[in-house]
Amino acid sequence: MPVISGQSLEVACESCGAEILVEPLMRTARCPYCDSPSVVDRPASGDRPDPVFAIGFAVDRARAERAIRKHIGGKWMAPRAFKKARVDHLQGVYTPAYLWSAASDSIYSAVVGEYYHATTFDPRKKKSRRERKIEFHEVKGEHASYVADVVVSASQGLPNAEIEAIEPFELAELQRYSPALVSGWVSEEPSLTVEECRRLARAEAETRMEAVLRGFMPGDTLQRFKRHTRFRSESVDLVLLPVWVFALRRHPSEEPVRFLVNGQTGAVHGKAPVSWAKIAAIAAAVAGLIGLIALAGWLL
Repeated sequence: MPVISGQSLEVACESCGAEILVEPLMRTARCPYCDSPSVVDRPASGDRPDPVFAIGFAVDRARAERAIRKHIGGKWMAPRAFKKARVDHLQGVYTPAYLWSAASDSIYSAVVGEYYHATTFDPRKKKSRRERKIEFHEVKGEHASYVADVVVSASQGLPNAEIEAIEPFELAELQRYSPALVSGWVSEEPSLTVEECRRLARAEAETRMEAVLRGFMPGDTLQRFKRHTRFRSESVDLVLLPVWVFALRRHPSEEPVRFLVNGQTGAVHGKAPVSWAKIAAIAAAVAGLIGLIALAGWLL
């Protein structure tokens, strides 16, 4: 296989011998003459290591498009024209991501409140009453655990929030990467550095750990919760995730709207535009209803 860096390069098609232009940050290309796929072996570097694992596509093109249409059809506030918009672009992409895991050590403190009931006697009313009271305690401690399988996007074109929206991926289905697995598909190289992705992964892990620590706090209420978490023994592997990318356009003059489908599970993400005509109609209907209620009250 030809070896190239992060620049465009012409390589020879192994089937017909035609020269193929491979774009920067891409790992795969198709010959425009014989449609034969080529997988390019780029030299690994600190910021762009070789993929270690990949998840194969289990959702085909037809199923992905049905999932998108169903998703859009459920958006009743979307414009009618958008629901009938043509698919301007549909592409299955092996998207680079980092799989991060680490051991964590946390220290925490909080004030927890516990409810209890007490019976008091009111001498003026000459009767007892039951009251709910709260007792506060300060708690502090340490917690050690292992945070596994944090997935963060390594693509500038596909923000991490969008990957999170179609998670989870079934990581038990990870396979060792091989060029044959991505042959015939678009496969992207990482465009974010390892350190950038580490920061994203640590931030996500921090959120997970806060939820864990809050979850096992005793008592009925929680106040002044503080924690500090340190990660160690980090591992980070480059993986390729199957993602269907849709661009829907309702008019040539408008920007396309992007939708994503998890190529393994079929989960869909994408925000449909809102019809202002529908919003105006609803507002008018609500205003009319309020007017009728007010009129009915005045007549009564």
